[in-house]
Amino acid sequence: MDQEAGAEARQRKVIHIDMDAFYASVEQRDNPELRGKPVAVGGARERGVVAAASYEARTFGVRSAMPSVTARRKCPDLIFVKPRFEVYREISHQIRAIFADYTPLIEPLALDEAYLDVTDNLKGLPSATAVAEDIRARIRAETGLTASAGVSYNKFLAKLASDHRKPDGLFVITPRMGPAFVEALPVAKFHGIGPATSAKMNRLGIHTGLDLKAQSLAFLQHHFGKSGAYYHAISRAIDERAVRPDRIRKSVGGENTFFDNLHDRAAMREALAAIIDKVWRHCEKANVRGRTVTLKLRYQDFEQLTRSRSLHHVVASREELERISFDLLDGLFPMAKGVRLLGVTLSSLEDETDAGSRGQMQLAL
Repeated sequence: MDQEAGAEARQRKVIHIDMDAFYASVEQRDNPELRGKPVAVGGARERGVVAAASYEARTFGVRSAMPSVTARRKCPDLIFVKPRFEVYREISHQIRAIFADYTPLIEPLALDEAYLDVTDNLKGLPSATAVAEDIRARIRAETGLTASAGVSYNKFLAKLASDHRKPDGLFVITPRMGPAFVEALPVAKFHGIGPATSAKMNRLGIHTGLDLKAQSLAFLQHHFGKSGAYYHAISRAIDERAVRPDRIRKSVGGENTFFDNLHDRAAMREALAAIIDKVWRHCEKANVRGRTVTLKLRYQDFEQLTRSRSLHHVVASREELERISFDLLDGLFPMAKGVRLLGVTLSSLEDETDAGSRGQMQLAL
């Protein structure tokens, strides 16, 4: 009994904080006329993309990363608002300052979410749940916004928990609950398993955490390569990753494989523009900029090549990223073969705060 209590006392305590519809909620907070209405933050233009949707818009099926034309079709009364990233960054810094009152172990994932290790909290609160409740109350009082929190003994479960009672919710997954919670969950809801991997798992007869747990490590490694070991562990509610305050992402990229091979330069540029939208949106959300642009291309016969360009300064805008990407693409013409995949990656990343502190060679937003 005492040994079991001691083991539980040493258990890692992790909180995942996720702001509720962050960009859209900020716009509704600052403009009372938008409250209670379906709002999309993003471009209303034909090739625009929704960066964030209010919960009123989500009831119509509007989601982030959705093309604006699709969002408008789903919700004719949708109100588009231009993003104000400088405001979102300022609020994000305010929220992180709140986190720092409780723990130095903060791993930001984006402007609106972070992991906190509160195994030892600076306030001396009796539990991770109490810390999460205190943080959520302070966020509401100091910013006028709501946050959802997940509390558990590892990062994977804390992330699942924060999604479980959104918006403005708090959910705790204890060590005794963890394995059963994962077993009952559809694999499509697992953080780290995207739509393509989920579909592949479904084709293999893997639909739930229990189905995933039934597979051997060898089977998962055979079908999913290096990720197989991770899937084997999380199906058992095991995640040994530490909360890393110094977490640095090396690159941000996106790619698309086409059902029909592309031959026309205009069609390739249009496809590339959609990928660039996705990459730049992540850069804005994660508060990073990069100096190296890489174009990836795969021909219909599966021959693959990359072309890169490195700058002395960080890429300053989506338009600059597009111009460089298009230049790299144009350098590959004329093409004798159709193209089945295009991708863009931005690397040599720097945090926006660091970039702004080193003068003219870096971007200050």
